[in-house]
Amino acid sequence: MKTVIDDSELCVLVLRFPQQVIAMTTPSRKRLMRDFKRLQQDPPAGISGAPQDNNIMLWNAVIFGPDDTPWDGGTFKLTLQFTEDYPNKPPTVRFVSRMFHPNIYADGSICLDILQNQWSPIYDVAAILTSIQSLLCDPNPNSPANSEAARMFSENKREYNRRVREIVEQSWTAD
Repeated sequence: MKTVIDDSELCVLVLRFPQQVIAMTTPSRKRLMRDFKRLQQDPPAGISGAPQDNNIMLWNAVIFGPDDTPWDGGTFKLTLQFTEDYPNKPPTVRFVSRMFHPNIYADGSICLDILQNQWSPIYDVAAILTSIQSLLCDPNPNSPANSEAARMFSENKREYNRRVREIVEQSWTAD
């Protein structure tokens, strides 16, 4: 039996077993392929992302620090882990790069409403990364994931900006 699969719009996960090939296409994988295609064709300024080799459900991304902010010049790496519930449920997003920010936990997890209670299936990968980039410059110290960064942001902006600049410099040499 011969099966033809048009993968221009589909993501096909091929599991190879002896004597057998099984192709699996799911709504979440189709959506992730559309997200990837859109990100390639019309990338928002300062962000990039792509699936890891052979795994459309796990992405690597980079957010560049916005110009004219303490984050300017930084290159911050993230991972996005999707489930078969995407786009009905948000991905798990974590910074791999070390961060100092009121809304980023020590493990890189991000406290952002659209990744939690304000999630909507209309958000795609580009919107997620753009929202995270905006969060860098516009933190919410009233919902802190890092209480030290939140306190410093509110009470000593000069010291906060100095710490952010250290993180930016570390991002240049981090793996």
